[in-house]
Amino acid sequence: MTFYAQCAAAWQRHQSMLCVGLDPDPARFPEPIRAAAPDDVLAQVEAFCRGIVEATAPHCCAFKPQIAYFAALGAEAVLERLGRWVRASYPDHLWILDSKRGDIGSTAERYATEAFGRYLAHAVTLSPYMGSDSLTPFFAHTGGGVFLLCRTSNPGGNDLQMLPLAGPDAGLRLFEKVAQQVAQRADWRGQDQAGLVVGATYPEELARVRALAPEAPLLVPGIGAQGGDLAAVLAAGRTADGGLLINASRSILYADGSAHWQTAAARAAQELAAAMQ
Repeated sequence: MTFYAQCAAAWQRHQSMLCVGLDPDPARFPEPIRAAAPDDVLAQVEAFCRGIVEATAPHCCAFKPQIAYFAALGAEAVLERLGRWVRASYPDHLWILDSKRGDIGSTAERYATEAFGRYLAHAVTLSPYMGSDSLTPFFAHTGGGVFLLCRTSNPGGNDLQMLPLAGPDAGLRLFEKVAQQVAQRADWRGQDQAGLVVGATYPEELARVRALAPEAPLLVPGIGAQGGDLAAVLAAGRTADGGLLINASRSILYADGSAHWQTAAARAAQELAAAMQ
């Protein structure tokens, strides 16, 4: 099954476009998690992430662990265990490694092995700045997907992504060229393996990306704590199959710090998923 087909199956099976981000921050863990293992941060991370997955799985179609939150704590082994557990216990959910890698040659091959072999990801986020050479090693993993940074949700994305191009690409901005490459070039698309990251904070640009790459799955951060407009995102990027993986992290993860933290996370996920319908 191609990655595009995996996305379509997840949207259909769960009737949801919600992707729950896993950004474990021990300083924000609910009190019961800290109390259960007061001297073991890694145990807290694993218990918290498992609890979030269990609570939100009925309402989402994907989970997106951000590797920096694990690596900063020396919790890579925890992320490995979570990957094995999610793939075994929730086989119909997508597991997306948010690592924003970007390199070429043997280094890119190692990053691809890390994502698909070590962490068992269905897909991984990549920077496309080094071009098609940096994508090829990931496309070699049959069925594995990539999400290329295109129009990111941060204000500083304007520095490069909005630059107008010249020559044969006159009339396009840099982020539009990235979308066009995915739509038109096999070495940027693979076997239906490449999606795009487009921030919810820029719905007009999201609509432009959808027009340029009508079939590509779009990973959309920026809903929730970053203030993206859900209705505008749906209007700009939704397709008949779904088309969007709309990510929310902090607004779900830290919805409540009490003994009812899982119930609160589940409610936040359920409400957001329902709003997408």
